[in-house]
Amino acid sequence: MSFARTDRSLVAQWWWTVDRWSLAALGVLIGFGSLLIMASSPAVADRIHAGGIHPDGLFFVKRYFAVLPAALAVMFVVSLQSPRMVRRIALVGFVISLILLAYTLVGGVEIKGARRWISLPGLSLQPSEFVKPCFAVISAWLFSQYRLREDFPGHWIAIGLYLMIVVLLIKQPDLGQTALVSAVWFTQFFLAGLRLYWVAAGMASGAAGLIGAYITLPHVTSRVDRFLDPAAGDSYQVDRSMDAFMNGGLWGRGPGEGTVKESLPDAHADFVFAVAGEELGLIACLVIVALFAFIVLRGFSRLMQEGNLFIVLAATGLFVQFGLQAIINMSSTLHLMPAKGMTLPFISYGGSSMLSLGLAMGMALALTRRRFGGVEA
Repeated sequence: MSFARTDRSLVAQWWWTVDRWSLAALGVLIGFGSLLIMASSPAVADRIHAGGIHPDGLFFVKRYFAVLPAALAVMFVVSLQSPRMVRRIALVGFVISLILLAYTLVGGVEIKGARRWISLPGLSLQPSEFVKPCFAVISAWLFSQYRLREDFPGHWIAIGLYLMIVVLLIKQPDLGQTALVSAVWFTQFFLAGLRLYWVAAGMASGAAGLIGAYITLPHVTSRVDRFLDPAAGDSYQVDRSMDAFMNGGLWGRGPGEGTVKESLPDAHADFVFAVAGEELGLIACLVIVALFAFIVLRGFSRLMQEGNLFIVLAATGLFVQFGLQAIINMSSTLHLMPAKGMTLPFISYGGSSMLSLGLAMGMALALTRRRFGGVEA
């Protein structure tokens, strides 16, 4: 792609102001995702097909490559926008996704004891995936307005919205998304000038919430017990995941040559990193980790000279969310924390996750574009 610096078209201005290094890193990450989906998902689809659910072994591959162009289009279109338009997109997206999130409790599809999905013709939608990036931007605007206008109760509105989201997520239940939303929200609140006693209160509340979830939610109790003592219950997926990394060694067995995907139920989704470990090896896994770290740190570096509080808070929330989601997925796969059903950004299979990540990174790219002469946010 080549544009003259004198070209004043929207796309040309985007090209000269967007962070092209982050774009390149995202492109490589999507390349790894495409390779791993093609390697891992046919075996999963064949197992499910044996149960008479899906028509062919390429079911997940076709779905992935059907959603990927839409996610890339969303990311590109949103990255063209100004900070003010990003905020408006986030507001509309937040209202719609919050309504759908509430609807899951009464009209959602129950899978493995949780109501997190809404069944639509040809697809299933997980509203919580879209709540995350939109809420990060809305919270950033509320906090920034509170700091700029002390008569505006932005922090109280943000607290109310946060509590509403947490209640809806726990009702599903979805403790992982609750923890991720909470971590991002407290990060933004802290950067906006949260007082130390609120920090202490937040940490105490988080610890109390985790203990309460362990006591009251059987599936949380089971996962924590299995993490602390693998002999306490079924640890099949984690055991197969660790076997995959040992089998892969330094350079891997080669794309498509792994065997763990034939027995790992979520090889194309929650445990796709294990397939990467077996088929691509340790070096490729470290490259994937480095790509995630580069995107997050590169985003932070673009904010170092940013003077607009809303942009700083919103972009920080989006990059923290992106990085934490990757850490949670990879840590679960490596048995560094209790297993949690959370996708690896742009690599795992998942239509709602892919589209929401396109939206999130489109907003992050838009907010970190170089702007001259001031910008209204």
